[in-house]
Amino acid sequence: MRSKVIKYFGIVGLLGLLASCEKDGEMVTMLSEPIPPTIVSMPEMKFYRTGDPNQIVEFKCTPVDPGFKASATYFLEIAPAGSEFANPLQLYSGPQDTLISFKVSELNAKLLTVFDGDKETNAEVRVRAILTVDAGTGAPGTGTNPFSYTSASLATVVRPYGLPRLDLIGTSYENWIESPNADGLYSGFVKLSSTEPFTLKNPDDDKVYGLNADGTAFVENESNSLASPETGWYKLAVNLNDGSFSLDAHMYGVVGSATPNGWGSPDIKMDYNRKKGFWEVTTDLGVGEIKFRKNDGWAWNLGLDGTDGQLKHDGSDIPVPSAGKYYITLTITQYEEPNEAGFYTMTKLN
Repeated sequence: MRSKVIKYFGIVGLLGLLASCEKDGEMVTMLSEPIPPTIVSMPEMKFYRTGDPNQIVEFKCTPVDPGFKASATYFLEIAPAGSEFANPLQLYSGPQDTLISFKVSELNAKLLTVFDGDKETNAEVRVRAILTVDAGTGAPGTGTNPFSYTSASLATVVRPYGLPRLDLIGTSYENWIESPNADGLYSGFVKLSSTEPFTLKNPDDDKVYGLNADGTAFVENESNSLASPETGWYKLAVNLNDGSFSLDAHMYGVVGSATPNGWGSPDIKMDYNRKKGFWEVTTDLGVGEIKFRKNDGWAWNLGLDGTDGQLKHDGSDIPVPSAGKYYITLTITQYEEPNEAGFYTMTKLN
């Protein structure tokens, strides 16, 4: 390696990231080609509800080597394979440089924010080290322009486990409902077709549940299926303790003078984004106003409550100042009428 070095002089007030600088005026030299951190080993990230949630899993790394003893901030990141870490999930950030540990339950919860539960997905993992030498204003290594060193990425397969669930069998949509308290009570939003009746299956034990003879309860090993009245989104709730269930339409849509049908039906229907927990649609709008409502009716509707993006029951119309294609999201914080509430975003795409 060439002997070219970059020289820095310790000063009172350093941020503590050059651990070897213990006295004012001491000279520190940096390698012309610092050695980046590496991931030596990482755990298998295929997790199951039947496993031990308190098991400790570890990522073993080597620290960055700039040529002197230095402190750094490390970032352990994971991203879907092929994404080039465009929007990585940060699993860890902090000073730990050789051993980063998690409980399975902790790591699983982080993975679920990006990766689908109960499904294997190819991913890549890397570790980054950030060295900040001084809180200067733009020079290399200062607070506004720190040194960054990144390990090679390692391929892996992740499979976080979700909540206990029942899969809907027979629909062309990927549907399931979950039991937050693992108590036999399952619920969730599902998209159904009136021409695709369904039964239920527990993916953990392969038990199948269908309707009893009079269609009033889901019973193990029955094959009778349930059909929705019409195609769209529903909230399905099932109590496996007694077999009772409910299926209620939850078809949220955009209505208003800016839509093709004006203030009449049918509304522009939205789809539920299970991972992000909001309703969304991409649609063309004209100049005018919009509101949100449920099942093409006014008993449940959301409009502006006078603050930025916030919505309330029977609030004021939302203006659409120019025509174009819009991506709209609706996050509902209160579903029960007449106290419904939430907030929205509306992004013009062209």
